[in-house]
Amino acid sequence: MSLQIGIVGLPNVGKSTLFNALTKSHSAESANYPFCTIDPNVGIVEVPDFRLHSISEFIKPEKEVPAIIEFVDIAGLVEGASKGEGLGNKFLSHIRQVDAIAHVVRVFEDDDIHHVSGSIDPNRDKEIIETELILADLQTVEKRLSKAKSETKSGNKEKVAYASIIERLFQHLADGNKVNSFECTESEHEQLHDLHLLTDKPFIYVVNSKEDEVANLDLAAIRSQLSLDDNDTLVPVSAKLESDLLSFSEEEAKDFLTEMGLTEPTLNSLIREAYNVLGLQTYFTAGVKEVRAWTVKKGATAPNAAGVIHTDFEKGFIKADVVAYQDFVDCQGWNVAKDKGKVRLEGKEYIVQDGDVMLFKFNN
Repeated sequence: MSLQIGIVGLPNVGKSTLFNALTKSHSAESANYPFCTIDPNVGIVEVPDFRLHSISEFIKPEKEVPAIIEFVDIAGLVEGASKGEGLGNKFLSHIRQVDAIAHVVRVFEDDDIHHVSGSIDPNRDKEIIETELILADLQTVEKRLSKAKSETKSGNKEKVAYASIIERLFQHLADGNKVNSFECTESEHEQLHDLHLLTDKPFIYVVNSKEDEVANLDLAAIRSQLSLDDNDTLVPVSAKLESDLLSFSEEEAKDFLTEMGLTEPTLNSLIREAYNVLGLQTYFTAGVKEVRAWTVKKGATAPNAAGVIHTDFEKGFIKADVVAYQDFVDCQGWNVAKDKGKVRLEGKEYIVQDGDVMLFKFNN
């Protein structure tokens, strides 16, 4: 399952520094001027999950394979991007391809790092980005509305209903709202998928702070400042801190984090939230060859989970041995878990739970 999170934000808010830290690389050029990132940089990032190593302690596999997610560093945009300013349409085409958007907002002052607007104003910066995305969506919907209205002349009830949906959506966008807050039925929402609208994607708001302030940020105040509600995902990070950690040993990094008042790198929470905002969960397979974390949608059935490994596994699915993660660890592996009756034989209707350890039985 290939999943991509696009990192967006105004120039010089810390996007490329954040991307480099995420991917433990220096592949994204980071410079103190706009548009230093022109083509999107894609990095594969491991989803941090302590359970993978815990399972491996009892299996002793040849290798561990974590779940992964892709982050895409997309060039900074400026006001007017929807009309072609800055990198304009190039930016918009890149973001159209991702599954969710990580919107980086800078909240710290630094005279050595120029801000494209000349001052620090997180809410203004957020609104510039979102306005450009909404305007781009508005253009797309306006074109579709024109076509949809012309098709209602036939009197076809489905065409008339569709035009009504598009007209409601057009007004919603014209009022300055993102598509992901548009009230419609699941069936109506499915009819919008082919428009590939930018603001229909889930958003993660990434607050980029100074390294000595990130542990004590007043998130409630920032949430209010950015006009976010309780359902919006807000993640505090320090791109500078994460960048510095790249040059530290594991022990030095641990000491540095403790000194900063942190228990783990701030990026771990960003990766987990990116995983969560897409409605994903993890299940594990555990054998002597490998212990591996697999990504599935919440609500996936056992055959769906098998299909993530190989489509033939889903087609030929028969049953699956399933044990909850905690039971697996408490029993220190498959054998004791089976002896204690913790391993269940589940069929095609079983809904996979986060942390399940699974062994599939299928026809070739």
